[in-house]
Amino acid sequence: MHPLFSSLQITTPVLAAPMSGGPTTPAMVIAAATAGGLGFVPAGYKSPEQFGADLREVRAATPAFGANLFAPNPVPVDPEAFRNYAKAIQPVADRYQLDLGAVEPFEDDDRWQDKVDLLLAEPVPVVSFTFGLPDRSVIDALRRAGSITMQTVTSDDEAVLAEEAGVDALGVQSADAGGHWGTLTPHRPPGRLPLPDLVAAVRRRTRLPLIAAGGLATSADIAEVLRSGADAVMVGTVLLRADESGASQTHQAALADGARGRPVQTRAFTGRPARGLPNEFIARYDAVAPLGYPAVHHLTSPLRKAAAAAGDPEPVNLWAGTGYAEATAEPAATILRRLATSL
Repeated sequence: MHPLFSSLQITTPVLAAPMSGGPTTPAMVIAAATAGGLGFVPAGYKSPEQFGADLREVRAATPAFGANLFAPNPVPVDPEAFRNYAKAIQPVADRYQLDLGAVEPFEDDDRWQDKVDLLLAEPVPVVSFTFGLPDRSVIDALRRAGSITMQTVTSDDEAVLAEEAGVDALGVQSADAGGHWGTLTPHRPPGRLPLPDLVAAVRRRTRLPLIAAGGLATSADIAEVLRSGADAVMVGTVLLRADESGASQTHQAALADGARGRPVQTRAFTGRPARGLPNEFIARYDAVAPLGYPAVHHLTSPLRKAAAAAGDPEPVNLWAGTGYAEATAEPAATILRRLATSL
């Protein structure tokens, strides 16, 4: 590991990525530390109160952990496109007695400032950002509080912007990652590069520590990325079926279904590019889904939750990276230790 992380007593370069919306639980973050790595408590979609409670639960068990925030980078939805989309997906909502006709676009920042204030009052070892690049003042304040700061980037140009903003490390995420692609320009995503090539491109332009993510599911995958210039990696999808995973049973069952096919990128669920297993919802609505985050996320969220609870995977965002077939049902620490073997 890079000397920047030496104070955290990390013994493996295989870290656990933050997966918002339920999959990453405090138990998973603790398991990552048990395996000699690091996990991140996700703040996304949680109230500051729940986020704080999760942080305190993890802090009581291990000194090695991080927190992940959605940094504001709004993508306002076109109101007419929003209404048309709500009308288009209403037949699916009808299955669960949900009326989308009166839903208005809701734009929020996931209570960004409240969560930053919490981390300044109760500092954590590492704070990572995704979706947007925070103001320099926020990064500086967190660093003064004693936190290592890390920014998700999806291109070498974004890496330069993040370094100029003053972060300590970069999370380099390829388009093969499951869930949301953390690009700073969702309206104009960067070109898609294999993760080793992306890491090499970023390494040519910065000396900051690089933590690579996206489609990593085997020790061989990880070894290749480390050779390309990464200091460590983060894995997410491979942990979705772990004992500590909070992913719904509907989601986990879909991951175990080998007939689903290769994950695809879509904005049908949230209005922002994200990768998941193909299903009927993506097939029918991806082509007409508007760009607009978080408004589209809030529109479809009740529908997705109802479908997951009913065991219906077709209207659910089945987030998955390209290595999802390697996900197994066993303790997270066992998975992480196996991935670190022979590195």
